[in-house]
Amino acid sequence: MKKTLFAAVALALMYGCASTPETKPAEPQATPAQPPAAPPSTMEVKPLAPSGMQGESLKEGTLAKRSVFYDLDRYDVKDEYRPLLQAHGKYLAEHRNAKMLVQGNCDERGSREYNIALGQRRADNVKRMMQLYGATDSQVETVSFGKEKPRNTGHDEGAWAENRRDDMVYAGE
Repeated sequence: MKKTLFAAVALALMYGCASTPETKPAEPQATPAQPPAAPPSTMEVKPLAPSGMQGESLKEGTLAKRSVFYDLDRYDVKDEYRPLLQAHGKYLAEHRNAKMLVQGNCDERGSREYNIALGQRRADNVKRMMQLYGATDSQVETVSFGKEKPRNTGHDEGAWAENRRDDMVYAGE
């Protein structure tokens, strides 16, 4: 049995290594003369413009909105923010040179360590969602500030709700 199996494997290897007849490449046919393409150094290069999709600017419309807010001790993105993240993800997909920093923030409640970890989970979740909409890993960086950068310095639910957020900042702004 072993001899038969060995012989079959050896035969398969020899068959697989058999040479194939060489074919001559076809003669190139004459084509009508075409002007040579412009070398890359003389081609027009458009700089990254701050325009969004269909002329939408980063300073107006949906792309001007840069914050995602969260419920207490949560890092899941609410449905109401999905169109915002989709718009920013598509903008990054269309502008491969654009870079963004997602800053995770928390309210003042909880320990420093807990808030840093929660802010990072929030920022990472926003980054993953934008990648689903076309942004690349190298375009979006995340950082957590925990409770260190409050938007509202008050000590009530209204202030805390403003501080539980992610802020999206484009490079150069």
